[in-house]
Amino acid sequence: MSTPAILVENVTVHYGEVLALDSASLSLDAARICGLIGMNGSGKSTLFKVIMGMIKPDAGRVLIGGQSPSRARKEGGIGYVPQSEDVDWQFPLSVRDVVMMGRYGHQGFTRRPSKADRAAVDEALDRVELGEYAGRQIGQLSGGQKKRAFVARGIAQGATMMLLDEPFAGVDKRSEATITRLLRELATDGCTILISTHDLHALPELCDEAVLLMRRVLMHGAPELVLQPENLAMAFGLDVLNRPLPEPGTHGGHKHHTASADAASAENRG
Repeated sequence: MSTPAILVENVTVHYGEVLALDSASLSLDAARICGLIGMNGSGKSTLFKVIMGMIKPDAGRVLIGGQSPSRARKEGGIGYVPQSEDVDWQFPLSVRDVVMMGRYGHQGFTRRPSKADRAAVDEALDRVELGEYAGRQIGQLSGGQKKRAFVARGIAQGATMMLLDEPFAGVDKRSEATITRLLRELATDGCTILISTHDLHALPELCDEAVLLMRRVLMHGAPELVLQPENLAMAFGLDVLNRPLPEPGTHGGHKHHTASADAASAENRG
């Protein structure tokens, strides 16, 4: 069997007395796009931080391509597109500077860009259609352009895995279409992509699979299956796509007894 691109096994994380992840498990194969969905406070950001090696879990383990997250990140294998509120947009960096950060792992301790570094940055900027904005201060870009700049950073980095935290929040339609196209291209090239998103309507077109999270993984499967109203109700308590819920006990014609049991267990503990 091939080694999973992301393997999360029984990971538990606390912030003091607050339980953020509760024996969460997830296995994701290479060259797939997976949508991560759940309420605010469901553990999505914590799961990202565990995968990137920024948080050490209280229990369980995480492997990225068979190695530790810290090693994978050190080797430049993980690209990250953060939420807008996590970035200081006033910092005096140009768009080119931000994308060049993706090349740090290819440079020596002097951080002096080589010809190859500059070529990789130029190619990445062209690919996300930001070449003409290379010299602009990063905070001067629109919301969608900022997201595309961080995607370009991952491309220049040569990342084999991309984690995107709400990439479509505050994004114009052109940037949304551009980002979607880029992610599909990257997955075709072998990149594994995990996207945290509230844009459920975009999941079936963008993602190969989806994960429903409420401190633990309640369901992992095809987007159209995970988005069934009775499944969303396990995590959100209502149908966020505003469709009629099935009659109690029908399960919409699908057998999801294990997922429902997991959901009930997580809710009882939460």
